[in-house]
Amino acid sequence: MTDRIPATIVTGFLGAGKTTLIRNLIAQSNGRRIALIVNEFGDMGFDGGLLSDCGDDACKPDTVVELTNGCICCTVADDFLPTMEMLLAREPAPEHIVIETSGLALPQPLVRAFTWPSVRHRVTIDGVVTVIDAAAVADGRFAHDEAAVTAQRIADPSVDHEDPIEELFEDQLSCADLIVLSKTDLIDAGALAEVEALVRREARPAARSVHAEKGDLPVEVLLGIGAAAEDDAFERKSHHDLEGEEHDHDDFDSFTVRAPVAASIEALGASIARAMALPGVLRIKGRASVTGKPLPAVVQAVGPRVETYFAAGGETGRLVVIGERGLDRAAIEAALG
Repeated sequence: MTDRIPATIVTGFLGAGKTTLIRNLIAQSNGRRIALIVNEFGDMGFDGGLLSDCGDDACKPDTVVELTNGCICCTVADDFLPTMEMLLAREPAPEHIVIETSGLALPQPLVRAFTWPSVRHRVTIDGVVTVIDAAAVADGRFAHDEAAVTAQRIADPSVDHEDPIEELFEDQLSCADLIVLSKTDLIDAGALAEVEALVRREARPAARSVHAEKGDLPVEVLLGIGAAAEDDAFERKSHHDLEGEEHDHDDFDSFTVRAPVAASIEALGASIARAMALPGVLRIKGRASVTGKPLPAVVQAVGPRVETYFAAGGETGRLVVIGERGLDRAAIEAALG
């Protein structure tokens, strides 16, 4: 039997830094044939556009497949498995497969999909990589204890109910082989130690963790883990396994809005910040035009952090808004101008 193709699953909450991590991985791949599967929650495959255009032909992935029809953990049979079978039928086959999940995806069902006969004999899970926003965790956004959750609810009016995001965070940790603590440059050593302790409480004993600034990790750290996660796929439990809960995304809304032409990149950032401050808004991303600028501005906003920068490629003039159920679309569009 030929050697099985290694696959890496990259998971993590919205805005944790998955796309940046994968861009850097592709840039360091040295011509390796990497097939990339990108799962977007919503109807606009924005991250796939970022990942398929590194600005250098030598660092582009071999293949990019975007799954935009729903969360990958909920559409395994309909979307993911046919996509894997398509990639495996290619000549030549990929040398490595990288899967970026939606920030809302449970990794456990995806790991278990690799036990299906049509996939198991051809592919092995080299590792499940969970990216954690260390700065966000240090601020108490995904902490377990009641005091931290209460503080979060006081600070953020969008969190006024039992928080499903906390369970997603814990499930992504409990399935990981490698935990990447991103944005560690934004917090001090004491806060980082607290984040590491919280992560260790939820992580599998065999999981290891590393620090990353701006997603910059050597390719040797991310690939070649050799976890063969499919072998213990059903031992990697989620909250839904333990409690018999069904997993759906009725707690979340996602839609696209028109992005007006901004007078300046500063004005664009200010309008995004206004929209992010509205109740229930978790993330805004996309591309917008700026008066007098030849390139569109990329928007990446999570919580209080708003990033804008100019870059080529991708559809311009639309923004994806992701948040909790019941978002006030009219208010969001008004805030964006």
